[in-house]
Amino acid sequence: MDEKIGVIASDVELKNSIVKLFKEDVEQGKIIIDILDPDNMKEQGRNLEEKGAKAIIARSGGYRHTVGRVNVPVIHLKISTIDILYAINMASKFQKSTIVLVISDLEYFDYDDWKNVINEEVIIERFHDTDNIEEIIIKYLKSKEQVVIVGGGIPCSHARKWGIDCVPIGAADESIYEGIAHARELVSSLHEQKYKNQVLKTILDGVHDAVVAVNVEGKIILYNERAKELLKKDYSEVLDRKLIDVYPDLCFMLDVFNDKANRYNEIKSLNRIIIAANTSILEVDGNIQGAVCSFQDITKLQSLEKKIRYELNKKGLVARYKFEDIISYDPVMNDTVAKAINIGLTDSTVMVYGESGTGKEMIAQSIHNISKRKDDPFVAINCAALTESLLESELFGYEEGAFTGARKGGKPGLFELAHGGTIFLDEINSISISLQAKLLRVLEEKEIMRIGSDRVIPLDVRIIAAANESLKSKVKDGTFRNDLFYRLNILEVHIPTLRERKMDIVPLFRNFLERLSDSREKLSLKKEDEEKLLSYSWPGNVRELRNIAERYAIFRELDIDEEEIIKNDSEQLNNNESKSEKIIDLKEINRFVEEKVIEMLSNQGMNKTEIAKQLGISRTALWKKTKM
Repeated sequence: MDEKIGVIASDVELKNSIVKLFKEDVEQGKIIIDILDPDNMKEQGRNLEEKGAKAIIARSGGYRHTVGRVNVPVIHLKISTIDILYAINMASKFQKSTIVLVISDLEYFDYDDWKNVINEEVIIERFHDTDNIEEIIIKYLKSKEQVVIVGGGIPCSHARKWGIDCVPIGAADESIYEGIAHARELVSSLHEQKYKNQVLKTILDGVHDAVVAVNVEGKIILYNERAKELLKKDYSEVLDRKLIDVYPDLCFMLDVFNDKANRYNEIKSLNRIIIAANTSILEVDGNIQGAVCSFQDITKLQSLEKKIRYELNKKGLVARYKFEDIISYDPVMNDTVAKAINIGLTDSTVMVYGESGTGKEMIAQSIHNISKRKDDPFVAINCAALTESLLESELFGYEEGAFTGARKGGKPGLFELAHGGTIFLDEINSISISLQAKLLRVLEEKEIMRIGSDRVIPLDVRIIAAANESLKSKVKDGTFRNDLFYRLNILEVHIPTLRERKMDIVPLFRNFLERLSDSREKLSLKKEDEEKLLSYSWPGNVRELRNIAERYAIFRELDIDEEEIIKNDSEQLNNNESKSEKIIDLKEINRFVEEKVIEMLSNQGMNKTEIAKQLGISRTALWKKTKM
């Protein structure tokens, strides 16, 4: 911190005293000393300020001609009674009449109180300004050999000019110490205040909100950089001016003076933009001193939300797959995709079933990307990959100090990160009963509470869960909560295994090859290899198919378990033989067709009489057919 102090010394004696007392500070330039120049008094303070003085100490005339002319504090090094008495005592050595010149406002020095102590012939002359001083000095020119002048720097300089003996009124060491200490305290206090003001200005200029404050008279006392940008007016145009004159559209903020209540989230029209404004009363010691209004351009808020979404996307909280990325030729898979598309157009909770490797997350991402939440985060987590405690902290987050090793500042959970979007809970069948209870609360209350917190956080999240086994069977054996099952199982998607969608095996394999192989080399697939692919049971589903395609791209051969193919071929042959041995029952086929027709007509809203009439049979015959 720069604590440079300037001193206007009334004479060389005072300068020498300061140098003696603060030699090191003077040598280091922390104290700058100028001797009073009667012909240049008005400029001396400004000169010291230009040299970097943060405060100026001056006496008598030097003080009077400096205060109000500089932008730094001016400390008055006052002439004390002791200083005057000491100078009078020094003047007595001249054995002449002593003429003491003191400024008229030096009321604390009363000669009558001290004349019995001084025992010297002393004449007190009081002056109002510099012109007075010279007039007084001239009065004693005829008797200059019989008088000695006692006074400050200006009286002594005039006395010397006319050849009259003089004794300057010096300053006691204690007065000098006190003056320097006071100056340093002032500089330190001003620096601290300036620092706080700069911190406040930096904070206000750095926030996204425009901030305008007024006093009780409606004059603008604060105006940050963001307000300057939005209102298109410079500081000089608004500060200390009436709000109604500068920006009448903002006068709504003055309403808090009448209501004596703060106002929040008000939507206002302002200079062709729409703002969201918060206005608060400025109160000091229970008295209203003004009002402060912070507001944002709503269109800018929307842009900020987009930027936040972009940042989330950069962190990976985004769904990459869409339904058009799914390769499907098999009718079984086509039906599944069609059902998933319909589900994606809703906002309900979804339960996805499928063996490992069937593409449950791909379907979940595709559902998200066709939903109204597609521009918001997609957060996925495999519930089986983490321990119960770690999974809980990942899902719900935690506060700082919630447990040993907790991140400083805490951490938001995946539910918070997914706010507005979708969270995908893969292998939800693996979570513990205790964690199921907490998840149920999230589904029912639509809010979460971080670990170690007592504050609830509201949520707007769509849940897509997935399991590689039947949750109904887990409910029956008591390892999955019945109430949670029905909360999750609103909409279902069952993804067929790869062996159930044989028409997709070869196209998927070719697609993987195309993406894995060098673009300059197109890998072909032999007929016998295609047959092997179709004969294999694919326990690892599409994930296993991709792995084999990757090995094929590297080694140019199909790495499939031959024994598994032979076993599958044998099972297929036995199935075909058993089917060929089965006798076709025409009556059974007719009965099946009749049931389907009756079911179809019933679904169309027909009653039994209408159905019987449509089929050309009696109600009794219809009743018999439905009971068979």
